[in-house]
This record gives sequence, structure tokens and C-alpha cells, in this order.
Amino acid sequence: MLDTLSDKLALTFKKLRGQGKLREGNILEALSEVRMSLLEADVHFKVAKDFVEGVKQKALGSEVLASITPGQQFVKIVYDALVDLMGGGHRGLDLTAKPPVPILLVGLQGSGKTTTAGKLARTLQGLKRAPYLVPADVYRPAAIEQLKTLGAALGVPVFDAHSGMDVLEIVRAGVRQAEREGCDTVIVDTAGRLHIDDALMEEVARIRDAIAPKEVLLIADAMTGQDAVNIARSFNERVGITGVILTKMDGDARGGAALSLRAVTGKPIKFIGMGEKLDALEPFHPDRVASRILGMGDIVSLVEKAQASIDVGEAERLTTKIRRNAFTLEDFQNQLQQIKKMGSLENLLDLIPGMGQLRKQKGIQIDEKELVRVEAIINSMTPRERENHQVINGSRRLRIARGSGTSVSDVNRLLKQYVQARKMMKQLSGKSMKALGRRFPH
Repeated sequence: MLDTLSDKLALTFKKLRGQGKLREGNILEALSEVRMSLLEADVHFKVAKDFVEGVKQKALGSEVLASITPGQQFVKIVYDALVDLMGGGHRGLDLTAKPPVPILLVGLQGSGKTTTAGKLARTLQGLKRAPYLVPADVYRPAAIEQLKTLGAALGVPVFDAHSGMDVLEIVRAGVRQAEREGCDTVIVDTAGRLHIDDALMEEVARIRDAIAPKEVLLIADAMTGQDAVNIARSFNERVGITGVILTKMDGDARGGAALSLRAVTGKPIKFIGMGEKLDALEPFHPDRVASRILGMGDIVSLVEKAQASIDVGEAERLTTKIRRNAFTLEDFQNQLQQIKKMGSLENLLDLIPGMGQLRKQKGIQIDEKELVRVEAIINSMTPRERENHQVINGSRRLRIARGSGTSVSDVNRLLKQYVQARKMMKQLSGKSMKALGRRFPH
């Protein structure tokens, strides 16, 4: 997310820190570089201009120029300005109306509306709500079938619409059916076009008037850059949106839309799509995104991902096994599966402060396929081999390699990594227990 902007700002701040005391000249030079970085990241030109002007006024204040750590003070000012630009704080869904609460999804064709409808339903399930999906795209039968498939995967009911039905009939009947089934939130997936036209806007307006949605969320593709901002402005002027969900933020998008949308439309980004899976929808927190942009990581998001993915009982059982030096290859595989639930390794590393920049500086490449190979190797082992790695001799290694479609050297490397990990965890566990003993003596 916004990797190019992050890299360029990191270089700018590195120059500042190397200059010791800040003067007006080097601050203005740095601000010029910040402005160019924003424009290259596809931030709206007026937003970039206003942003830099606001930072300039604060950065040239005496408290920064006289500061012991002026470089860090400057970064703090940029951070605060980024947070303010993106809306200050997270704006969640407004679900305060009498149930079932209608949520209307709008946007152009190809922006990811239908997939986002499924992701949003899963997010609502996590909030202990009972969502209901209504497919209102009668022009693309595939969209109706896709939403039904997503609903089945999530265990979420979907209104039985078909392409021959009237759109208003679908949405009205969908809301009534949701109420009958005891659902408290209705997600309506509308049709899109390849471009904005009067027919699209009129249909969306009719649907809005028919069901009076509490939220009208624009689904915008972050890969479209400035077009996403223009689309958001048009939908807001013609229909009235309450917020935006930016999709494909995990791609190669320069990401300027995320920095421009709030300033141009006055409407908050509520969620961002960070992958294809149904759990890859993240609440948009301006402070966390600003922290990632400036290479500070995002520990809060990392902890939240861990809390959502890691079984506490399993973690306690594993801790006991590590202390007893009984950590097996089966446990090793279980831990890999827990990590996979949290998302891609590359994204997880970028949440650790400083790790993203270090990874880029060292040219470290993350091979997600390595986890697949490791699981294949362990799956090719017998229960006894997973329980006691020492029984794995030469002939067993050859059989495991053939069964997993890997080589004997791959098997040897995994066993070596496992032994090293087991030894390190045992040492860390021992040190932790000694530290606790010193802190809380009997």
C-alpha cells in the first residue's frame, strides 16, 4: 500500500536527519520533494498543494527550528498532516436504524462491488450481526450467481433474484424477506457501468429512494488513481454517498486516491480491500495508514490480526510444550497455518516498525510458496515422523521428498530449520522464565 510514496518520503526524511539543525532553506527543499512525491503517487494536485502549505506553516515555526531533534519534529508534523488529510479517525458503519438496516453498494463495473458485498457480510458477521445479501444487478446474471455463491460460502442468506425481475421489485422484496428471516442488515449489490452515465445514476437514485439506506457506500478501485477521486465526486454530487470502500489496495496502486478522497468529497474511507479472500477487508484507520506510509509500521493492526487468528488455548498448550522441549513438526505446521490466517508474510512484515524499510534496503524477497512447500513436506510424513523427527533417516527422507514433490535437500533444509527453531524457542522460553523468577521471587 502506497509503497512508492513511502520510499520517496523515507529518502527525503533521511536527508533532513543527516543535516543536523534545520533551516528554512532545507525545510523548503524537503517540502518541494514531499509535494513531488505526493503528485507522483497520484494525489490530487490541489490536495498536494494545500497539504504542503499546511506542513510548511507548522514546520517553519520556532518550536521546530529550535528543537533538539528537528528532523523527527518535521516527520511528526507530516504524520499529523497525513492523519488529518485522511479524516482524523476511523469512521465505522452507521447501523443505528431500526433493523433490517439497508446498506447500498454503488460504483462502476469492475470495481469489485460483488466481492466487496461478500467481504462486508463477513465483516458484519464478526460484529455479531446477521447480514442478508440482495443481488440487484439484473444486467449481469453472473453477478447474481456470484453473490449466491459467496453467500453459500459464508452461510449468509441471499435473495433469490433473477435477471428478468425489476430492480425496484428485487430490493423492496429483498428487504421484506430479510426482516422475515430475522436478519438485521441488508447489503444491496447494484449494477455498474463502464463509465458514469445518466441511466446508472437514475437507477441508483431510484433504489436509494425505495429503501432509504442508512449507508450508501461507493466501491472504488484504487488502481484507477485520480479517476477514483473523480468517480467519487460524481456519485456524491448525483446520488449522495456516506462513505467509500477502496478495493485492490494490495496491488500496484500508487494509492493517491486514499489521500485525496476525503479532502475532495468530504466523505470518509470506511474500509480498504487488501486481497481476494473474504476476510481481506480492513477498517480504514488514517493514523495507522499514515504510520505505514512513513515507515513506522502498524503494531496495532498486527496485534488485531493475531488476536483474530490465533487460538489462545492452542497458544498456551504450545508454550507448555516448548518449555518441555516437546515442540514437534506437527506443532510447527500448526503455527504456519496460524500465520497464514493472518495474511501474506510480506504484509505482516511491513506492519513491524522499520521492517518494511529494512526489507527493501537489504533486497529481501518473501517467497510465499515456501510455506506451501513446507506444508507439503510435513503432510508427506507419517504421524510418527511428525512426532519424532529423529527417526527420519535417509530412506524416509527420499520417500518424503517424492511424496511432496520436492527434493531431499528441501527436506533436509526444513528439518534443519525446525531443529534451529526448536532450540531457539527453548532458549527464549528459559530466559523468560528466569526473568519472571527475578521479577516475582518466591
